[in-house]
Amino acid sequence: MDGFSIVLTVAVLFIGLPWLVLHYMTRWKQAPRITDEDEKLLDELHSFARRLEDRVTTVERLVAADNPDFRPGLADYRRETDHRLENQTQRRN
Repeated sequence: MDGFSIVLTVAVLFIGLPWLVLHYMTRWKQAPRITDEDEKLLDELHSFARRLEDRVTTVERLVAADNPDFRPGLADYRRETDHRLENQTQRRN
């Protein structure tokens, strides 16, 4: 039995592990990649989401100024204040 376990260990180390590594390397190379068009679309969507977030935050601030009982949802979600909007309102005043 002792000789069989040595042969099995050698087979696993020199045949099994390289096969496993090469198998997943092949799978990784065949995986679809992001194209330039996809990357450009993601950048546009990210900037669009940022603009929408700024608009929602502005509307929430305006509603909160009119109604003191209003609690803005987006600021609560992020757990931080948006300093960009605070700076814009300070410049306007």
